[in-house]
Amino acid sequence: MNIPNLITVLRVLLIPIFILLFYLPYDWSYMASASVFAFAAATDWLDGYLARRLEQSTPFGAFLDPVADKLMVAVALVLLVQEHGNLWLTLPAAVIIGREIVISALREWMAELGARAQVAVSNLGKWKTAAQMLALVILLAHPKAFSFWVVLGYTLLIVSAGLTLWSMVQYLRAAWPHLKTDVEKK
Repeated sequence: MNIPNLITVLRVLLIPIFILLFYLPYDWSYMASASVFAFAAATDWLDGYLARRLEQSTPFGAFLDPVADKLMVAVALVLLVQEHGNLWLTLPAAVIIGREIVISALREWMAELGARAQVAVSNLGKWKTAAQMLALVILLAHPKAFSFWVVLGYTLLIVSAGLTLWSMVQYLRAAWPHLKTDVEKK
C-alpha cells in the first residue's frame, strides 16, 4: 500500500458517507453530499498525479482506480435518478452506466487478446469525465426543484452522455478489427 493507493481506497470509503449525507433530512445535506463527492472526485486526479510523480504506480492501483470512479459515478447517478425521476436525468444516466459496462467488457476481452492498449483511455474520456463530475456535483448540491443550477446540471449531464457515446464509438472502432476477425473465423 502506498499513498496513491490509500487515496483511491479513501475514495471508495467515501461512497457510503456521501449516500448517508444525501439522505439526511436537512437543508444542508445536499451541499454536504456534493462536497464529499467533489472531494472524492478531486482525489481521482490526486492519486493519479501522485502515482506518476512518486513513481508509485501499482497493479492494484491500476485496477482499483477505475473501479472506484465507476462506483462513485454509478452510485451518484442512481441517487439522482431516484430523487429527480425524470427523462432528463434518467436517459443520460442509463447511457453513462450502459457505456461503462460495454467498455469494461470490451477492455477485458481486448486484454485477453493482448490488445488492451488499443482501447486505452483517451483525451475525449477526460473531457467526458470532467463534464460528468461537474454535472454530478451540481445536481447533488441542489434539490430537484427547477432552477438555473439544476438545468445547468442536466445540460452538462446530457453533454457528458453525448461525449460518452462518442467515446464508446471510438473504442468500438479501435476494437472493430478484432471483433470482425473473430466473427469471420466462426
